[in-house]
Amino acid sequence: MDILVSTLCDFAADYQGKLCIQGGFDSLVTRQFPVIHPACAVALRVCITPEDEGQHKLGLSFVDPTGSPIDKERMPISIDFPVPALPEGAAFFTRNLILNFQGLRFEQAGNYSVDLTVDGELVSRIPFRVVQVQENAQ
Repeated sequence: MDILVSTLCDFAADYQGKLCIQGGFDSLVTRQFPVIHPACAVALRVCITPEDEGQHKLGLSFVDPTGSPIDKERMPISIDFPVPALPEGAAFFTRNLILNFQGLRFEQAGNYSVDLTVDGELVSRIPFRVVQVQENAQ
């Protein structure tokens, strides 16, 4: 199983098998902490081959600068991901996965990531940073 696309964005949709991504980003800027990010999405496009057939478990977690999930009660998110047998003659097929998030809370500035695992193995890490800026003194 190969991850063809993994990105953090404002919005994503699957439109007739096409992955539509809007507003890809890698930084959040705030004046104070904690900060609540109102909404975002993690967009994934996965390529599956015949050897991937069977039951799989996807895990997804937003990870803080210390390496811990930002919400230890809800993360990592665990997703059952069954892969059926491919149609005869098909070398691969792809699937788009979109996970929408609302109200993510960040306690401090620093380098974060969205970590994706398949069957417990890290397969993708989306880095992003949360930056604090000072208000302009007038």
